[in-house]
Amino acid sequence: MRIGYARVSRKDQRLEPQRNALLADGCEKVFEELISSREAERGALQEAFDYCREGDVLVVAKLDRLGRSLRELIDLVGELEGRGVGFRSLKESLDTTTVGGRLIFHVFGALAEFESEIIREGTMAGLESTSPRSRHGGRPRALDENRAKLARRLKGEGEQHRELGFRARLTHGAAEIEMALA
Repeated sequence: MRIGYARVSRKDQRLEPQRNALLADGCEKVFEELISSREAERGALQEAFDYCREGDVLVVAKLDRLGRSLRELIDLVGELEGRGVGFRSLKESLDTTTVGGRLIFHVFGALAEFESEIIREGTMAGLESTSPRSRHGGRPRALDENRAKLARRLKGEGEQHRELGFRARLTHGAAEIEMALA
């Protein structure tokens, strides 16, 4: 059985073109959702995965409808493969139920692993180069020590976390934070 998955990220996008392509390809059931691929929990995608049985094929109109990164795509397709479910992308003509499709997808996997290793090596080299100069890697702190102390005190007095962060970012000093909260 072919099961379709269609996704759009914004309300101004339409699901119909994807739905039509999936139905034209022979999908018997299509799961649809309006959600960014950045969201951790995509309900319709999980439903589609749960619905798939061994021997089924999950079909998408385009690869980017399933995942936003090569690593995510490989993980999702790997999960399907582990359950005996094939994967097909219409636009890219990728079909893991064929020998050639599996080969191409494994090449994708090797490229993603290579990319990940290069990023890891670059990060480690950057961190190693900062330590002799007594610098620390990572993102700079959002609040200096005085603002952080004030935020901790206000939080202890019952101020909501979200409101504290918002006000702390909008102001330039502890006195301004206190005035904004007064």
